[in-house]
Amino acid sequence: MRRNIILLVVLFIICAVVFYFLLKLPDNSARKAGVCRHPQRIISLGPSVTKAVYLLGAQDKLIADTVYCIDPPEVKKKEKIGTVTEVNIEKIFNLKPDLVLATSLTNSKAREKLKNLGVRVVTFSTLKDFNDICNQFLELGRLVDKENEAKEIVKSVESEIILIKEKVKGLHKPKVFVQMGVRPLFAATGSYFVNDYIEFAGGINIAKEAKRGIYSREQILKENPDVIIITTMGAMGMAAEEEKSIWQKYKTLSAAKSGRIYIIDTDEITAPTPQSFVKTLADFEHILHSGEQNEK
Repeated sequence: MRRNIILLVVLFIICAVVFYFLLKLPDNSARKAGVCRHPQRIISLGPSVTKAVYLLGAQDKLIADTVYCIDPPEVKKKEKIGTVTEVNIEKIFNLKPDLVLATSLTNSKAREKLKNLGVRVVTFSTLKDFNDICNQFLELGRLVDKENEAKEIVKSVESEIILIKEKVKGLHKPKVFVQMGVRPLFAATGSYFVNDYIEFAGGINIAKEAKRGIYSREQILKENPDVIIITTMGAMGMAAEEEKSIWQKYKTLSAAKSGRIYIIDTDEITAPTPQSFVKTLADFEHILHSGEQNEK
């Protein structure tokens, strides 16, 4: 018995000594050894992640991001390391980050190569609903030592959403089509968080049950939505304006007859933080029910 106790004590001392020396290793060696400290040099590979870092007040730790990270405006001053899908691995490594925040859109081979180089990479999966948005935001808060701030923001946003849901309760539920692409024509289905914008705002998503997002114009005309919301889909929203003009030509289409075809900024709708989600949700609520509350 005494011998076993002595052995356990010796093993504990050895582990403590090894851990101490790992902490003293140079930056690159420490990364390869897998030591995770509180991150001070963070790189974001997604617009929504970058926005969330700023929302949490951790922007001083952000050393680089992608060319598509444009919100908030001051983020334009940060070092750029590529696009949402393709990144400069050498540049990232030379910046010596202690945490890289990737998304499911980030090239998987690039992610693996960075990991093999000893860089700590955390990948956020595709958002399916509002709960995913909140859970990933809370996880980010833990990663950047802003857990309490993240919890407070989520709590506040959840309260605002309850108020919006209460506001639209009992109102007419319009049929809604959210168009997110043009060639091919792409719809927001029930497996995508955009569906929550529609349902929380008191609407019915005509594409909710679709197995995939690719839709035909004939399908949409058959469903005959009361409201069409088109995302800007590129520079200056020219494609969205063209699509709006096309839909307006269908005189039997409910949305066209009532003039309820709208354009919304892609970044607003597709790169959400909990805070921007509730802001966009309020926009949806206004679009779907403008004027109805007074009649309730």
